[in-house]
This record gives sequence, structure tokens and C-alpha cells, in this order.
Amino acid sequence: MISIRRVGAFAAALSVAGSLTLAGCGSQTGGGEGGRGGAGGESSPGSASAVRAYDINPVPRDRVRDGGLLRWGLNEYPTNWNLNHVDGNLAMVKKVIDALMPSAFRSDEKGEISANPDYLLEGKVTETKPKQVVRLKLNRSAKWSDGKPITWEDYRAQWQAMNGKNGDYRVAGVTGYKDIESVERGADDYEAVVTFAKPFGDWQSLFGPLYPKSTNATPNGFNSGWLNKIPVTAGPFKFVSFDQTAKTITVVRDDAWWGDRAKLDQIIYRALESDALVGAFSNGELDTFDIGPSAPDYARAKSSPGAVVRQAAGPDFRHITMNGESAALSDVNVRRAVATAINRQAIAQSDLQGLDWPIVLLNNHFFMNTQEGYQDNAGAVGVYDVEKAKQALDAAGWRMEGQTRKKNGKELTLRFVMPSGLQLTKSEAELVQNMLAQVGIKVTLHAVPSDDYFTKYIIPGNYDITAFSYVGTPFPISSGYGQYANATKDSKGQPQWNANLGRIGSPQIDAAMGKATAELDDAQAIADTNAADRLIWEAVNVVTLYQRPQNVAVKNTVANYGARGFYDLRYQDIGFVG
Repeated sequence: MISIRRVGAFAAALSVAGSLTLAGCGSQTGGGEGGRGGAGGESSPGSASAVRAYDINPVPRDRVRDGGLLRWGLNEYPTNWNLNHVDGNLAMVKKVIDALMPSAFRSDEKGEISANPDYLLEGKVTETKPKQVVRLKLNRSAKWSDGKPITWEDYRAQWQAMNGKNGDYRVAGVTGYKDIESVERGADDYEAVVTFAKPFGDWQSLFGPLYPKSTNATPNGFNSGWLNKIPVTAGPFKFVSFDQTAKTITVVRDDAWWGDRAKLDQIIYRALESDALVGAFSNGELDTFDIGPSAPDYARAKSSPGAVVRQAAGPDFRHITMNGESAALSDVNVRRAVATAINRQAIAQSDLQGLDWPIVLLNNHFFMNTQEGYQDNAGAVGVYDVEKAKQALDAAGWRMEGQTRKKNGKELTLRFVMPSGLQLTKSEAELVQNMLAQVGIKVTLHAVPSDDYFTKYIIPGNYDITAFSYVGTPFPISSGYGQYANATKDSKGQPQWNANLGRIGSPQIDAAMGKATAELDDAQAIADTNAADRLIWEAVNVVTLYQRPQNVAVKNTVANYGARGFYDLRYQDIGFVG
């Protein structure tokens, strides 16, 4: 096993509040009090308070009971189970897929990366000149649930699907994969030789999760092969069934698994509206759920019998995103006015009050407050200034007429789309509505079903403004790259924004992020990442709010699970004690 460089960062997965998330190149998601019994780890320099690196109640495997059912609450019921697909790039998908699918590398609680021996015996850079070459020596015991071995061909097929050369693959992001020149067979079928056309410092972020050649080989297989189905697995657990009526996903221990035998017999994931999760947990119907930054749910879960709320600092953040393709917000000056008219401190205060979490604004898109490399790059866009916002709207041609602004007879109205049953987002939307009314912008609130929020509204760009969370990984620029990358085009010439849900990008931002990903020196990579961040602030796509606490409610008898921070959970070690 080898130790890998880290800069400390996040990837994007989506989450609405406590749990709705996008994952993959980045993930969307939305999550208490650090229950004792978890693991420590002090926060990095710059932390606003002493927060834990992870809090999972670590217990040696020989002290964890064999058997048992873990009932795991989700706040949406995904339909696409390809985490690398733009529709499947969700935190809820990741929670399930991590039990079932391979990842070449894994992170510890400090964000330090090493080869995942269940799949990869060794991964290292063997050449840097004239080109960067990585050799991956695969575990010969690893195989898919259909009996086929996991070989170099699976790695090649994923690169070909994810490199952006065929726009018909609806990928969440092409970061890293687009920099690969070839993936070839090494000494045998169990060695993959990855040659990069240009240097890529976060090469360990690739091939996690790995999907099989069988579904990566064609755009149709990639886009539809995991739609309402999980056709093949290769993890300590295997897929059993979906129940569309009960909104459950059932996985069981895979006895064909070659690694440490899973302690649990079964995991049943159950999707409920966000406001119903805490009730189900308190009533003993669930063993765990992600609270998110919800003070009422935090307090209720914390007081539930036999329960604890585990809390950690992770690479996850809450934000407001504007749709750059909506009529009014296509003007960067209007977006800047909106950003400066929103009192982010007031929203953070409202969201975080009662969560035992520092109320500190986040002014960086790549580094969290608690991470090395963090610096405030927000500039004037990050300063709350109502008068400046009014002046900017005047200059953009939006003049006050009565209580609202108009231009060419059209009223300046923004549609704030939010998932139903999520009080946190509703409160944020109402605050934004009141703040923007002070500068003459009318905001209408539209609640939509949680299951449809990302796939039918946010990802297709069917909104003006919204709020959710991104869930991160230990790789800063590469994991966040897709959220800010410019559009690509499919075979019909249509723009594809992939994981960039704000639909705002530029060649300059792409070039700056590309420079950061190509840098192999840690200190220079941090400087380049911050340079890219300054450009993103100027474009006003994602308006960051705060580093989101990972608050996970869990029964106090559950071991090796909770608020994981950067730590990649070992699903085979999760179980019950006592």
C-alpha cells in the first residue's frame, strides 16, 4: 500500500439539506452533536473550534457481533445507480453503492489516500517524463458478481466512457479522465498501465467507484444500464431488491466476497421525506439517518432512547446556486447584485443555531475552513451590501417600479425551487425572499417532490435559484472541477453542463482549474486552486454559505459507522456491539 499526497478538499455530490446529495466528481447532499464513543482527530489549522476529524465509534472486528440488520434512512429514492452519471451523482446513491462497488483507493480520517487492497495491491507513478505513467496492480481475487474477473479492461472501459470524447455519455464530470492518453494491459490482465497526456496530480481520485466494462462499453449501457436496477456488484454486500412502494433498497452479505466477511447480514435503505426521517428514527423504525444542519431534528434525535448523534468536520458545504441560463440571471451583474443582497451570515446563523457548530462563513469553493490551503477569495461578491446591490441592478437596467424592478416591461422575478418536506431549505428560501425584496427582486417559492428535485428540476436547469449541499472527498480541485467546468457538446451539438448545475462557466475558469489539476507540487497546487477559486467568485455561480457539519443520528449499539469526515467507511466492519 502506498500513501498518496493530499491537499484536503471535497468532491461534488448533491444533497438537498441533511442528505440529498450529488456525488462522484462531486456530490450533492444535505446532516449532530458528537456523541462520545467516536474517534477523535483534531481539526486542521484555521478551525473555528475543536471539531472531530471523524466520529464513527471504532471497534475491532472481533468485538463486533456477527449478523444483524441495519435500517438506514435516506431522504430521496434514487432511480439511476450509476454514480458517474449526472443523474446518479447523488449522496444517497453513494451511500448504497459504497457497499456494493469497487474503489481503487481509500481515504483515512486525515484525508490521506492509500491503495484499497480489496481491489488494488499497488498503485504508483512509475514515470513522470516524458509523460506521467501510473501502474495499477489489481487484486486477482476480485471479481464481479456475475463471476467475471475485474481486469485492466474494466479500467480502460471506464476511462473511455468518462473522458468526454463521446458527448453521448451523460457523465457527471470528465476531470482526470480527459487527461489520460491511454489505458493498456500491463504484465497480465491484472495490471493496468495508465498514461497521461498531461500531468494529473489527483490521479488517485479516479476509478472510484469502478463500474464494469459491460455497462461502460456503450452510451446506452452507461446512461440506462443502472436505471432502476443494479445489474452487477463487487463488494462485501450484494443487491437483492427494490420495493418501489415501500421505497426500500435491500442488500445482503455477499458470501462470494474475497475480503473480510461482512459483519451485518443485511442493510435495508428506506427513503422518506426529510421531515419524516427523525420521527421514524425516534420511533425505532430506523437505526440511522443523516440529520443535516437541522437544529430541531438534531435535538429530537439526540434525545431519542438509545441514540447518539455523531458529528465531524468533513469536506461538505451548504450553498446557494443561481442558474446562469435563466433569463434574468444570465447577466453576471444581476448575479452579483443578488449575491451582495443576500445576508449569508444571517442564513448561517439561522441554519446552524443549536447545532454545537461554529457559525463561520465559507469563502472558498474548494477548501473548507478547517483545511490546509483555505483562504478567503470571495472579494466584493461575498460582502453583504444592500445599497451596492441596488446600484448594480440600476446599472443593469432593472429600475424600480413600485415594489419591484422592471426592464422592458418585464418584472424581475426569480423562482426558488426547493424539495418538499425540508424545513431547512424552506427557511433559507423565505430568508432569501425577504432579503431580495429589499432590493426590488421578487422571489416565488416552488416546493417539488424530493425524489424529483435534482433529476427533474436542478440538473435540467428548471429553476432560477436554489440551495443544497455538496458532499466532498479528499481531492479538492479535481473533485470540485465538474461543478464549475464549462459546457461540453454531445453528438447533436447540444451543450451538456454535466455536474455544473449553475450552468455558468468560461474557458478561463477551465484553464485555471486545469493548471491546478496538472500541478504535482502540493504548495503550488494550493496556490493554483485558489487562483481558480477567485475566478469562480467573479462569475458568481455557487455562492457558498458554510462548511456543513456532518450530523449523523445512530443507535448507540452501532459500531464503525457515523460521521465519517474524510474517512471511507469499511462496510464489512459495520455492525452491532453490546
